[in-house]
Amino acid sequence: MPKVSEIMESMEYGPAPEDASAVRDWLRERGRFGHFIAGRFTRPGETFASRDPSTGEELAQVTQGTPRDVMKAVRAARRAQRGWGAMPGHDRARFLYAIARTIQKRERFLAVLESLDNGKPIRESRDIDVPLVVRHFYHHAGWAELAETEFPGHGPLGVCGQVIPWNFPLLMLAWKVAPALAAGNTVVLKPAEYTPLTALAFAEICAHVGLPAGVVNIVTGDGETGAALVGAPVDKIAFTGSTEVGRGIARAVAGSGKRLTLELGGKSPFVVMEDADLDAAVEGVVDSIWFNQGEVCCAGSRILVAESVAARFEALLRARMEKLRLGAPLDKSTDVGAIVDPVQKDRILRLIDRATAAGAELVGGAAAPGCFIAPGYLKNIAPANPGMIEEIFGPIATLSTFRTPDEAADLANNTRYGLAASVWSESATVATDLAARIKAGVVWVNCANLFDAAAPFGGMRDSGYGREGGREGMLDYLAAPLAPQRDPVPSEIVPAEGSGIDRTVKLYIGGAQKRPDGGASYLAQDELVPLGNRKDIRNAVEAAQSALAKWQGLGGHGRAQVLYFLAENLAQRRAEFAGFASPSEVDAAIRRCFFYAGFADKYDGATVSAKPGHLCHVQPEPHGVMGLVAPTAAPLAGFMALVLPAIAMGNAVVAIPSQDRPMAALTLAQVLACSDVPGGVVNIVTGPRDDLGRTLAAHDGVSAIWHAGQGEGLAEVQRAAAETLIPVWTPASRDWSGPQAQGREFLRAACRTKTIWLPYGALPAGTGSAAY
Repeated sequence: MPKVSEIMESMEYGPAPEDASAVRDWLRERGRFGHFIAGRFTRPGETFASRDPSTGEELAQVTQGTPRDVMKAVRAARRAQRGWGAMPGHDRARFLYAIARTIQKRERFLAVLESLDNGKPIRESRDIDVPLVVRHFYHHAGWAELAETEFPGHGPLGVCGQVIPWNFPLLMLAWKVAPALAAGNTVVLKPAEYTPLTALAFAEICAHVGLPAGVVNIVTGDGETGAALVGAPVDKIAFTGSTEVGRGIARAVAGSGKRLTLELGGKSPFVVMEDADLDAAVEGVVDSIWFNQGEVCCAGSRILVAESVAARFEALLRARMEKLRLGAPLDKSTDVGAIVDPVQKDRILRLIDRATAAGAELVGGAAAPGCFIAPGYLKNIAPANPGMIEEIFGPIATLSTFRTPDEAADLANNTRYGLAASVWSESATVATDLAARIKAGVVWVNCANLFDAAAPFGGMRDSGYGREGGREGMLDYLAAPLAPQRDPVPSEIVPAEGSGIDRTVKLYIGGAQKRPDGGASYLAQDELVPLGNRKDIRNAVEAAQSALAKWQGLGGHGRAQVLYFLAENLAQRRAEFAGFASPSEVDAAIRRCFFYAGFADKYDGATVSAKPGHLCHVQPEPHGVMGLVAPTAAPLAGFMALVLPAIAMGNAVVAIPSQDRPMAALTLAQVLACSDVPGGVVNIVTGPRDDLGRTLAAHDGVSAIWHAGQGEGLAEVQRAAAETLIPVWTPASRDWSGPQAQGREFLRAACRTKTIWLPYGALPAGTGSAAY
């Protein structure tokens, strides 16, 4: 054993193993695990091994779930939901509080179990994961208590199917289970095949606190078990995992009426400006890409550095990287633990080989015996290199340079993902400008990988949609009850015989009336109406994209003035519109212009109470180009119910009006043109709404779809949107002239949130640890 004087000279760490005896005793006592259904563990069925990735040692045998097991769990959850959903929020809050307190009492046990099963360093599971799990249950106990007053008129969705990944097994469980229970839902959760043990320990906690049987059900298994849950009769699917699997889930639930939230992969930029504190930025890299072995969906895996400081930054980075300790997860001196499974290790190494074969140079990143890969990064890497494009999901970053802030923003956005970003600059102006320009659901300024139950988390584009955490996360588990009204089925389009081109009624694209690309018309409301096609949709999307910068640049106040002017001009032509829609519809459309003009500069963001020493601002942002499929009924009021909230929030739209009664919308084009609405903000394409809606949903220039319809037409739109991973919102059929057809529900659907973290002030001594 070395002397203290020798240790002070070498500064080497000695071994500091965490005691795992309590966990191993628990595993031995439990033997083979069954599922947790209806408040008890089932008999084990066919099992598979859960292993310690750092040694390959078998930890436990866990049951492979079958479709029959899933259906048993769903039935148990359905039976329990009636009572749980009807329970007063205070009583649900008491259960969530009890869960939080019990996890706190067992936090060391759970941290050790997590590190054994997952391979992450005990410091991370002990100091970050488990405290955040506790925080989520406390936070959502508060939402359960306040739900009735904070979300008036809302109710639970019902039974939620939840599928979680292996990188943060217990934390991802908390992210999904806590808000679902707070909202009055019951859950069937499938943990990842590699890491099921903390979910099973959580099931014991649920039983210990007396949670009613069936409120939480846990079914273990592989991807086939997850697929069975996706196909089961549940009311919502919440999935965190790969983009490829998420796309398949979106296809599978299309047309089912199930709510869906997806938190998928990422290739997040880590931007270091020339005025950044480079030492702090290097520590940010450690927290961003080498935290949790790089097995983090929001890891800052693309390091972008200002060329003027790149050499110094890389020298600091390399020196810091070489000091990181790769080793046993249960050693408290370990910085980087084990990759979760040999399959994942092989995948990482294959991606490294492809990246180096394409010309990149690997610094560090050596494979070690067992399931270990040393931290590393790829330099001299081209934008098209697979290492720059594909999510590696391991401790390997890329390093490249830029010269100007504009180039930094372009490179940051040069990805199909949009989950997170980290920006480093000593200039608040530079940092916040980049934070606004980068397309990501979360942006950290001079920090990285900060999370809190109050801070919504989620992405855009191929990183999915929906939010977890905070008010936004709760709303994704709540439904606003409406009295459904059946929307009439549109008539089949009959082309007008020998009609030629209708010279008086045209499409409205880019601020001008346009003939349809195909030169064809159809008969509707005794008029020859232009028959739009996919090329007209393409032209309309391009016009909308061109209009976005000017429209958003007006700001909320400027957009409000335009909407007031639109109401004024619509009122001037009230009698004319009454020929195409009922007078009550025209009046509703005018009132709606005023309503959304009022909200244009009042639908605000909020600074939420998250970690000490940080401003955490949740900012609503417009989607961009939105595709709107209007209801068949209420041709004016229904059309305006979709268009107005979308453009009030700064979006540009391509709208498909009522197929059978399009004249009100086409006449509205003339009012838009004389009401200072910039050309391209509203584009109107008439024709077969199912075909046009499907084309809109498949266009990669469209960022969101609203479809006020039902049946196979909606299902086809959802299937098309699954390929581009854009959200589809379906406002339930309603009285489109009444108050149910406007409000915050529409404004929320017209935006996605961006969560921006900004260090603020100085922390008192002894506060501000990673998770409190």
